[in-house]
Amino acid sequence: MNEQVTVYVLSDSVGETAELVVKAAISQFSESKSRIRRIPYVEDVGTVDEVVREAAENNGLIAFTVVIPEIKQRIIQEAQKQGIPFYDVLSPLLSMVEDRLGEAPKNESGLIHTLDEDYFRKVEAIEFAVKYDDGRDPRGILRADVVLVGVSRTSKTPLSQYLAHKRLKVANVPLVPEVEPPEELFTIPPERVIGLKISPEKLNGIRTERLKALGLKAQANYATIQRIEEELRYSADMMERLQCQVIDVSAKAVEETANIIYQMVHPHQSR
Repeated sequence: MNEQVTVYVLSDSVGETAELVVKAAISQFSESKSRIRRIPYVEDVGTVDEVVREAAENNGLIAFTVVIPEIKQRIIQEAQKQGIPFYDVLSPLLSMVEDRLGEAPKNESGLIHTLDEDYFRKVEAIEFAVKYDDGRDPRGILRADVVLVGVSRTSKTPLSQYLAHKRLKVANVPLVPEVEPPEELFTIPPERVIGLKISPEKLNGIRTERLKALGLKAQANYATIQRIEEELRYSADMMERLQCQVIDVSAKAVEETANIIYQMVHPHQSR
């Protein structure tokens, strides 16, 4: 047979799931003999009747991902009446999961896209953290959920990334005695700024190891106790000016500090 077949894909949401299943099936056949017509957001029986009539006229097939009971039943009823082969993508799996969990499905359309939106929020937050890392663009300070400030090697960047996975948009700004912080830092509410402090001894160890990893001399000014103490005094004064909350990261892992920050921002949410 050289007949072309049209598969009508109906959904009470976007319809991507059913379309992907149908594409996977028809990819096993000659592409020129198959085509897909997706009909998203089917929420009334009138649309169902119209599509079923068209499918009958074109000798088509029907596949659907519909969880609204009355719409699903209408598709099945009308397809059977017209003698149209149909495939319910979700119901067999829903039934299996329901039997195993002993819990009825929610029968709400579009729930998978709620998950998608959550995923895209995370991606957006990660991109935000990269773009506004290390004070490279002060405009990010105004858009951030949280702004981290502290001297070099207080884990500002890894904290920004960790918090981004919790969907927080984080900018971070290094505090250096020779460089005045961006003026935007003083225009946002103090509760959105979090200072990171650290003991001189701990910072000296971290910076010394950093220099070794870069193949540089450990005696460089960057890692001396005198320079570190100067930076930490400046940092403490700046945090007092900002009137921000301060966390001592000397003995904390990044994950622990990140959870503390998250609870500061969302005090009523669980970790």
